[in-house]
Amino acid sequence: MWTDSHCHVPYEGVALDAIDEAAAAGVGRIITVGTDAEQSAAAIEVARSRPNVWATAGLHPHEASRGLEEVERLLATRGPEVVAVGECGLDYHYDHSPREVQRSVFAAQVALASELGLALVIHTREAWDDTFAILSAGPRPDRLVFHCFTGGPEEARRALDLGGHLSFSGIATFKGADDVRAAAALCPADRLLVETDAPYLAPAPHRGRPNRPAYLPLVGAALATVRGVEVGTVESTTTENAATVFSLPGVGG
Repeated sequence: MWTDSHCHVPYEGVALDAIDEAAAAGVGRIITVGTDAEQSAAAIEVARSRPNVWATAGLHPHEASRGLEEVERLLATRGPEVVAVGECGLDYHYDHSPREVQRSVFAAQVALASELGLALVIHTREAWDDTFAILSAGPRPDRLVFHCFTGGPEEARRALDLGGHLSFSGIATFKGADDVRAAAALCPADRLLVETDAPYLAPAPHRGRPNRPAYLPLVGAALATVRGVEVGTVESTTTENAATVFSLPGVGG
């Protein structure tokens, strides 16, 4: 059984039937991720209504200017279906929110995840130094997920030194992503995760079309090739790792 450690259902163009489609493809567990209060609430609703689906609640750096209060309220009333804070972090590529606001809101969510004992799902784009600086500046949760990892070996080692898990997406199948594949090759087996980020970043041969959680095995196969192991090894290892980092029931539990 595969675990999609990061996708976005039922919103952003991905319908609820995608969960059933994924299960038929062997993707038996899904973490659906919030990016603001509304989408976090939608993710929580799906997780409450569907078995083997869990949710996160957080404020994406694009939305940092909206403030964290509503997300904090969701987390204060969370149930066991909520397994992480995020996605949150820094995005200096688009700068949809001012960088100082991004940094403040990210730091607040790092502290919140630590206080609540939840995992932290991190989005970082063109902001590695500031991301690592904020994570190193004060209390942080024990469980960190660098979602849709886009760095190379240097960034991977720095993330791993902080205790992070590296979650690889369909980018690992892209022709120009040699640095990402190098990072995937060096990642310790017990820190490796796999995700779709659906409906974004569909893997080859579906690139350019809406992504689906059912495509996760294609990402896993790419990682298996890079790491020189059987696909089944990536499947079982990443599912076990997801259970650990998100405090999910044991497989079959």
